[in-house]
Amino acid sequence: MNAGLIGMGKYVPSGVLTNADLEKRIDTSDEWIRTMTGIEERHIAGDSIDTSDMAYHAAVDAIANAGITPEEIGLILVATVTPDRPFPSVATMIQERLGAKNAAAMDVSAACAGFMYGVVTAKHFIEAGTYDYVLVVGVEKLSRITDWEDRNTAVLFGDGAGAAVVGKVSEGRGILSFELGADGTGGKHLYQDRYIHMNGREVFKFAVRQMGESALSVIDKAGLTKKDVDFLIPHQANIRIMESSRERLGLPVEKMSKTIHKYGNTSAASIPISLIDDLADGKVKDDDILVLVGFGGGLTWGALCIKWGK
Repeated sequence: MNAGLIGMGKYVPSGVLTNADLEKRIDTSDEWIRTMTGIEERHIAGDSIDTSDMAYHAAVDAIANAGITPEEIGLILVATVTPDRPFPSVATMIQERLGAKNAAAMDVSAACAGFMYGVVTAKHFIEAGTYDYVLVVGVEKLSRITDWEDRNTAVLFGDGAGAAVVGKVSEGRGILSFELGADGTGGKHLYQDRYIHMNGREVFKFAVRQMGESALSVIDKAGLTKKDVDFLIPHQANIRIMESSRERLGLPVEKMSKTIHKYGNTSAASIPISLIDDLADGKVKDDDILVLVGFGGGLTWGALCIKWGK
């Protein structure tokens, strides 16, 4: 009995910040941002929209898409580094709003790899028979911790939420393999005090190496080869990092998810948001072999190999 993603939902705020807008605020250019990152615009939540609000709206859609009720959820995991406040957790806040009265709830902090950590945790609870359904939400309001005067980081980040209901799927489908990892010695290269601080050169080198290695690792653990992969969904952090992962797998351009131009880097939300867009566009179909891979502050990383479908 395998666990898989049986319902998906997303939320992005209506406010949009374009590269042209940023040109007016800091010393940068649309051409430089597109060339170096692949980003054209990002969605920004206003003061009236908090992390828990975005998580709630994505969760409502995921639960409806799964065809279940909030009362059937056994556990809520919210991956975020930008909670409304240190406690109560975002997970408990949306538990109340959803009416998921039977669910345990907690937040997961693994930065941009948080959704992967959440899904792998959910998988084990499902396959152990502890819960029938686990709700996993990746959500960030990174605009709250972005220094809008820092030209190196201000161009990168956006806000949003992506959610998945994890439950039992039919034989042969679902999560085939996974990898989670961390290297605390690299934490100094990507961290937050008041704002996000990043050593771009070191993070880039780490990400290019680790994204490719983790993707290949989960393919091998699933007993598959690169030729078996139908679609790659990398963390939407930087188009050059994403392209490097695609090339390591030998996939054509059309076999890689690319939403970074629309949303920027939404941290824990980026992989589920991208997957939802790809499903809507017909790029992901039942029985496709997917590789999801991400990295983040910590430094952390995670990857999944999934045979899509219920």
